[in-house]
Amino acid sequence: GGIWTGWFSPTESAAVAALWGMVLGVVIMRTLRLRQLPGAFETSVRQMAATMLLIASAFVVNYAIANEGLGAALVAWISSMELTQLQFMLVVNAILLVLGCFLDGSIILLVVIPLLLPSVKALGIDLNYFGVVVIINFMIGLISPPYGLVLFVLSSLTGAPLQKVFRAVLPFVLALIVLLLVLVLFPQIILFVPHMFGYQ
Repeated sequence: GGIWTGWFSPTESAAVAALWGMVLGVVIMRTLRLRQLPGAFETSVRQMAATMLLIASAFVVNYAIANEGLGAALVAWISSMELTQLQFMLVVNAILLVLGCFLDGSIILLVVIPLLLPSVKALGIDLNYFGVVVIINFMIGLISPPYGLVLFVLSSLTGAPLQKVFRAVLPFVLALIVLLLVLVLFPQIILFVPHMFGYQ
């Protein structure tokens, strides 16, 4: 509600939710004691530090990719194939799925996507449709071995070994890839609602 009304941003809403969770636990439900809070804060800091280290290492990779011109070389290779809309989307999705296994979504967004946009516009691909497909690729990347950031967070939170988390998440990755293929083949699934409200 706070996001919709503009009272706070999505990032700030996480802090508001955490504060409200503490109020619920300490004051209303009384399942959390004040002396337990320092331990909870320490656990949160440890888990966040592990995540931040992964993100920091991802930006090192980002620098290397940008410096070596790999993003531009990738786009030049795609452009040289003279693909149709569908072929272009299938190739781009295959590349994004592979990159998502090793790179953070923010890196792909900052390095690869801006290079692809001229080709997307030239082929007449709807930018909203392309954006949704890219976001789904990022979501799959977050749970794809070996780099998937969410997998490391899950392992850290549950104490389960990464190998076990990898195995448990694979059916979901496969289901999301099937969904992605359906959306690529039938763009109207994404554009149906915007078109209902007059978007052309």
